[in-house]
Order: sequence, then C-alpha cells, then structure tokens
Amino acid sequence: MEQGPKEAGEFDDPINDAPGFQETESRVAIWGHPLHAMSVAFPVALTFCAFGADALFWWSGAERWAWAALWASGTAFLFGLAAGATGTMELLMVPGIRIRAAAWTHFVIAVMLLSLLGLNWGWRLTGYVEAVLPWGLLMSGFAVLVVSATGWHGGKLVFDYRLGTSKGSSPPTG
Repeated sequence: MEQGPKEAGEFDDPINDAPGFQETESRVAIWGHPLHAMSVAFPVALTFCAFGADALFWWSGAERWAWAALWASGTAFLFGLAAGATGTMELLMVPGIRIRAAAWTHFVIAVMLLSLLGLNWGWRLTGYVEAVLPWGLLMSGFAVLVVSATGWHGGKLVFDYRLGTSKGSSPPTG
C-alpha cells in the first residue's frame, strides 16, 4: 500500500502498524464490564487499610489494630491474586494490550506488589502483634508506595490508551 510523503517531524512507528494494535477491548468481562478493572479496587483499598492499622497500632498499642492489619494484609494479597489473574489474562489474550511496553511495565510492578503483599501477610502469620513493629509497618508503607505506582500506571493505560475497556463506551470529548 503506497503512502504519501511524511510531514516534517513525523515518524513511522512499527508497533502502530502491527496487526491487532487497535484491538484493545477487554476479553475478560461480564456483560461488558472488565473484571480486572472491577477487582483491583479491593487489594488497593486493603493495602491502605493494612498500613492504617499498622500506624494505629504503633500509635495506640492496641492489639486489635495488629489483628486488623493481619486480616487486611491477607485479604489484600488474596484479592490481589484474583485481580492479577484477570489482568494477566487480559495481557496475554488481547493483542493490542500485549504489544504495548507500558502494559508489561504495569504487569511487572503489579507482580512486585503481589510479592510484597504475600511477604507482608506471611510475616504476620508468625505472630501478628510482634510482626508490626518495625517490619510490618515498613512493608505496609512500602506496599502503599508500590500500589500507588501500579494503580497510577494502570489508570494511565485505561484513560490514555483505552486499554482493557469496553467498546460500548466512547472516549470523552472536549
């Protein structure tokens, strides 16, 4: 196919020309609602809850906060596994997502987060009160930083590139 001359400063991106590049609609969805986008809210919120419970335990010394942090870190990890499974299926099944380097960056950060959440929970299973200070609090604080980074990056993938969305919605205008 013959194309006209390129404008000054315009480059040909071979990734944009790859088959399936524009195919970015979610394939892991229920009635058009992407499961990954719906499931990531739980581990994100629970990661912040674990950090908050650790900080409250440090401040008050009340054992109930260490218990809450144990449950928050464990459920963050388990819900994170579910969110990670749906995200991995999207990454591998959708060509327009799979070909983008930014999607792989999000994947690597998210796997690091899952490792950290699992470590945080496992550390607390040995004795949830003793596990909080200092390592539990430090792990929870670092997990908040990592979940913020991967959440921001995932949001960029959805809002800037429209990856993993449903074609039933149209991009905002204006």
